[in-house]
Amino acid sequence: MADLVYWGAAGGLWIYTRRRAGGWAHAGGDMSKQIDWATVIADPRFQTLARRKSRFLWGLMGFSVMYYFALPIGAAYFQDLFKIRIWGPVNVGLAFALSEFLMAWLVAFLYSRVANREFDRLAMDIAAAVDNPTGG
Repeated sequence: MADLVYWGAAGGLWIYTRRRAGGWAHAGGDMSKQIDWATVIADPRFQTLARRKSRFLWGLMGFSVMYYFALPIGAAYFQDLFKIRIWGPVNVGLAFALSEFLMAWLVAFLYSRVANREFDRLAMDIAAAVDNPTGG
């Protein structure tokens, strides 16, 4: 049976688990043991992960909100610009409104790339350290 991937939030840390024939495995380890979340949260790697992820997400959100509100602000204050025809009945305002959909997909794509490259790797390192605290 193929592995099924589950991401669950626990104390702000997204834990990667796999469903295997024998049950759920936490970062390749045993899910039956208790996790000391205070130690995980105090871990400098977790602090780095939380800080990087928060900074990145706030930046993405700020950009998204500014881009979203640029449409009504532009339509209200830059009507002459938004009325310029680009092609047939399509004007700058309509093109900008449709670009909102493209921008949402680009933001989602950018987040998934950064999460897959950086955040997931850091979370897996932390989860592996929790599973094997002695390092050996």
